[in-house]
Amino acid sequence: MKGPFSHIDATGKLRMVDVTNKRPTKRQAMARCLVVTVADIGALEPWVDGIDPLHVARVAGVHAAKRTSDLIPLCHSLNLNDVDVRVNTYEGGIEISASVTATQRTGVEMEALTACAFAALSIVDSLQKSDPYARIDDLVLLKKEGGKSGTWGRLVESPNG
Repeated sequence: MKGPFSHIDATGKLRMVDVTNKRPTKRQAMARCLVVTVADIGALEPWVDGIDPLHVARVAGVHAAKRTSDLIPLCHSLNLNDVDVRVNTYEGGIEISASVTATQRTGVEMEALTACAFAALSIVDSLQKSDPYARIDDLVLLKKEGGKSGTWGRLVESPNG
């Protein structure tokens, strides 16, 4: 029985996907999320010693991408070649994007999503005092490249038009 979930075997039991017979290829994924805030983004003033909370968020995102398999139970542990987390402010919030690259047997989609989520959590944490209503919206995989399924995502033109 093949169902919609890749982590369930034919008998209905949870399993880690076996990637033994896949060949390593360059894999890349891009994700994005938004932190929506009613507070002035200027409320994200540098902390003690001039530490920038947006910089802390970028570091949190990179660290989370590297630890994804510790956070998502059936996710493969991967050696990542590159993690790029960007944090941009706009009126009403902060956009976080992450791009993750690796040469592996499985994709890096979860790593890109995890990078965005934890960078956003870091920002929400830093806004608790000035904006207890800050929220994370629209965590989304934008694009993935590599592997058997090729390139797909929201930033890729659909073959069906």
